[in-house]
Amino acid sequence: MIARSLGLALGLLVSLLAVPAPAPAVTVAVDDRPAVVEVRTIGHSVRGRPIRAWRLGEPGKRPLVLVSTMHGNEPHTRRILETLRDGRAITGIDLWVVPTYNPDGLARGSRRNARGVDLNRNFPYRWADLDGSYESGRRPASEPETRAMMAFLAEIDPRRVISFHQPLHGVDTDTKDTGFARRLARALRLPRTSLDCGGLCHGTMTMWFNHRFDGSALTVEYGARPSRHRMAVQAPRQLLDVLKAQRPR
Repeated sequence: MIARSLGLALGLLVSLLAVPAPAPAVTVAVDDRPAVVEVRTIGHSVRGRPIRAWRLGEPGKRPLVLVSTMHGNEPHTRRILETLRDGRAITGIDLWVVPTYNPDGLARGSRRNARGVDLNRNFPYRWADLDGSYESGRRPASEPETRAMMAFLAEIDPRRVISFHQPLHGVDTDTKDTGFARRLARALRLPRTSLDCGGLCHGTMTMWFNHRFDGSALTVEYGARPSRHRMAVQAPRQLLDVLKAQRPR
C-alpha cells in the first residue's frame, strides 16, 4: 500500500514538472481548400487514429487555437471548425483548428477515450484520482491524446485557446481573460456562465494552459442539439468576427 502511494506521488510529481517535448510535426500535403495552409498530425489516439491540426489564415502572427470533440459524445461543434477549414481563405489571423481531438471517443459515441479516460480530467494541473464518467487516468498526462495536445500547444505557444463542448450552453467567463470571454459570449449569442465542474475542476486542458502559459484559454458550451445552420453557418462567422477584432500582442 505504501509502495503504491509512493509510486502514485512520484508519477504525479514527474508529470507536473515535466515540460512535454514537442512532438515531431508531420506535415500532410495540403489540398485545394483555399483556407488551409498547413496540416499536421500532432499525435495519435490510443487506437492509433490520427489527431490532426489544420492551419488556416496568415502564418506569422501569434496563433489562435480552436479545439473540439474532446468528448466523443459532444460531436456537433466540430462542424464549426470544419466549416472554417473547408471555407474561404482567412485573413488577418493565424488560426489552428483541431476538429476532432478524441477520435476514438467519437467513433464509439463515448465521452471518454478508448481506455475509458476523460481527457479533460487528465491534464497535469490540479489532477486528482477520479472514477466513473470523469475517470482521470492512472496518472496525469497518462493518455497519448493528452500528451499530443500538450506538446502541440507548448510548441506553437498560442495567444488564445478556445475549447468547444456541449451541452451546458454558455461561455465560461470565470477565466483568465474575462473581457475576451464576455465579448465572445456576446458574439456567439451564448449566456455568460461559470463552469466550475460542480465544485472544483481537476485536470482540465484550459486550467493547465492558463497556469502554464501567458496566453489564455476558455471553454465554450453549446446545447445538446444545436442546429446544423447554427454550427455550419452562424457560429463560424460570429467566431471569425470576434477573433479578427482582437488587437495583436
